[in-house]
Amino acid sequence: MKRFLTNTLCTALLVTLSASSVFAGAWTREKGKLYDKLGFNFYYADKNFDPDGGKSDFPNGGTFRDYNLNNYIEYGLTNNLTLINSMVYKRIDKNETTVDMTTWGVGDIDVAARYKLAEGNWGILSVQALLKIPSAYDKNDRLPLGNGQFDYEGKLLYGKSLYPHIPGYVNLELGYRFRDGDPSDEFRYLVEFGVDVTKSFYGRLKLDGIYSIDNGNKYAYDGNPTTTNNFDLGKLEVTAGYKFTPAWGVELTFTPPLYGQNTAAGFNYALGIFYQTP
Repeated sequence: MKRFLTNTLCTALLVTLSASSVFAGAWTREKGKLYDKLGFNFYYADKNFDPDGGKSDFPNGGTFRDYNLNNYIEYGLTNNLTLINSMVYKRIDKNETTVDMTTWGVGDIDVAARYKLAEGNWGILSVQALLKIPSAYDKNDRLPLGNGQFDYEGKLLYGKSLYPHIPGYVNLELGYRFRDGDPSDEFRYLVEFGVDVTKSFYGRLKLDGIYSIDNGNKYAYDGNPTTTNNFDLGKLEVTAGYKFTPAWGVELTFTPPLYGQNTAAGFNYALGIFYQTP
């Protein structure tokens, strides 16, 4: 897996053609500035990553679908401190030969704060704290919307503008997520590259990874193949965006799974519309 990860990172940096003029990651919003993105996501899986990293079909030829609306907000409380909120309303379906299950409602709620530590010609360094709140759904549903526990995450973020040599940026993130209860704690990492193609068109490429600490109940499973314990997962997120005005824009995102263990190997398709204070 480590060799595959290294090769994937190198390949991603070599083949990327586009990424984002809307700085994210380590950057904070200016005081009073708002970014709000409403996204529709469709996730589909009919295979699992096995404990050895291979793929196999779901039992009984089953499938799993997740249709959701997500609202993501960033607000600059000060020039150095950005407040973040993410909420999702979803419907999930699990279909097998012998049983069909459906659940809908509000999923996990994230609240976070990002603080800029320092900035210079070398780039920008920030820290972020996040709390995941599972109170909006019943974790005892036959097919729960999430794994029903609170998460506490700390993250270090580094960003670097590539202007004037390249109209883009790079962003690196490293974090640790403490999870309350059986699910395993997680080490999280992200590599991001963005570039403007024209004044209005941009693109973004991310390698988004989760590495399990394997300190959870190895046999816990709630029926949702995306909320298993002790899982690893690496995803490649490819985004193309267009800004209609300095304030309004739209994004299309495709997210395939690259590697993993003990979790669903599904694909995500997303359409998002965003507004940002000019």
